[in-house]
Amino acid sequence: MAGGSFAPAGVAKERAGQYQRTVTCYVIVACVVAAVGGSLFGYDIGISGGVTSMDGFLEKFFPTVYRNKNRAHENNYCKYNNQGLAAFTSSLFLAGLVSSIVASPITRKYGRRASIICGGLSFIVGATLDSSAVNLTMLILGRIMLGFGIGFGNQAVPLYLSEMAPTHLRGGLNMMFQFATTLGIFTANMINYGTQKLEPWGWRLSLGLAAAPAFLMAVGGLLLPETPNSLIERGSKEKGRKILEKIRRTENVHAELQDIVDASELANSIQHPFRNILERHNRPQLVMAIFMPTFQILTGISSIMFYAPALFSTMGFGTNASLYSSALTGAVLASSTVVSIATVDRWGRRALLIGGGIQMIICQVIVAIILGVKFSGDKELSKGFSVLVVVVICLFVAAFGWSWGPLGWTVPSEIFPLETRSAGQSITVAVNLFFTFLIGQLFLSLLCAFKFGIFLFFAGWITIMTIFVYLFLPETKGVPIEEMVFLWRKHWFWKKIVPSYPEDNESNTNNNSASVAITEHIH
Repeated sequence: MAGGSFAPAGVAKERAGQYQRTVTCYVIVACVVAAVGGSLFGYDIGISGGVTSMDGFLEKFFPTVYRNKNRAHENNYCKYNNQGLAAFTSSLFLAGLVSSIVASPITRKYGRRASIICGGLSFIVGATLDSSAVNLTMLILGRIMLGFGIGFGNQAVPLYLSEMAPTHLRGGLNMMFQFATTLGIFTANMINYGTQKLEPWGWRLSLGLAAAPAFLMAVGGLLLPETPNSLIERGSKEKGRKILEKIRRTENVHAELQDIVDASELANSIQHPFRNILERHNRPQLVMAIFMPTFQILTGISSIMFYAPALFSTMGFGTNASLYSSALTGAVLASSTVVSIATVDRWGRRALLIGGGIQMIICQVIVAIILGVKFSGDKELSKGFSVLVVVVICLFVAAFGWSWGPLGWTVPSEIFPLETRSAGQSITVAVNLFFTFLIGQLFLSLLCAFKFGIFLFFAGWITIMTIFVYLFLPETKGVPIEEMVFLWRKHWFWKKIVPSYPEDNESNTNNNSASVAITEHIH
């Protein structure tokens, strides 16, 4: 019956009103420690962007780029266009794509903590290889190990946060992952700003320091409790109940516990989660798992964060100024994520995604116009317009930071039923890393080919994804993670796709009977 027209079990009643809404220090500490995994992702994005503009790094591994960079009249849009340099940046994400699929059965069979620990250990190995690299092969191998760490961490951490958080604060606590990512980017940018003065070996220190958050992630994984959802799914109902009572600080957890037990019974009846996720009743979640991470990357944010120093250098900033400008964008990204954490459970997901999308479209168009009118291929941008470009890019980054940045991870991690949750998160991570790899590999070539039009390219995609959210994403604010299934059955579009369930008809019959009784009583 698994994956058929009707769900064999699962959550049949909406018990959200009976959930306990207590926020405990235990939950907050666990979520903060787990979210450190996000700092790995962010640190690597920021570090790779900075070291690729350092002369010592380029001279050792990419001498052609180093020579082009120092040619006074080299076409500004094309001076960094090198597939080997792009491969250094993007190889991590290809490895992460593969490991995120491998992480799914580990996360489901051995728990969320196991994947978190695996991710931390793999990242430590990768950071060690990269910081001591003597040739390009060793450098790329280190990036691949970092990618495995990213795949495991990104697959497990958002699931962990969603399952540990109380329903009414799930959005904000889940965003700790993205907040840690932005702090990782900002920290990396500041480190790059300092280590670029330590030529020619400063890049080794930048890459090696990635081991610090990886160590915290691995140790944190050993100390963290497993989620009640994972424990119950793996047959430890009593232990799961005790953890749930501990993190909710009450023994009155029957409603939430029953939802988890119902969901786990269905989860254990599914032997092939990846096959089941293709079934009709899981179609809305699958669409979101594919399109949300795709759109998140097609905002163009990864290009700006990867290549911020190169991008600002392209516009005429010196090395120091370009690194300083990229550090500024990192600070803006981190601070704007706080806005999202504070408002997501009050304003909802849809309002932030749509509002952020509109702001990003405006910013991309403004940058394209400035570069198209005031910037040519062999001349530097004037100081006044350079400052204006940085300001507008910061506004773009801020919009991403309080909308698609955190919510691109939060929404997919909270919408899947337990039986396909790990598989669904693997798809989300794999799609995210695939498009991150694709954009990372192609951006320098696209910049050379499209010139200022690259910003219009991304603006077009942001327009499409904003419309997509308006039409197809239901509001998930305040909905218990095990009761998300009811959203799709009520949505104007997805109710045509998701099959009706017997309990729906029974509920409708009961509601109709109640309405008749009330009407008769009134008359």
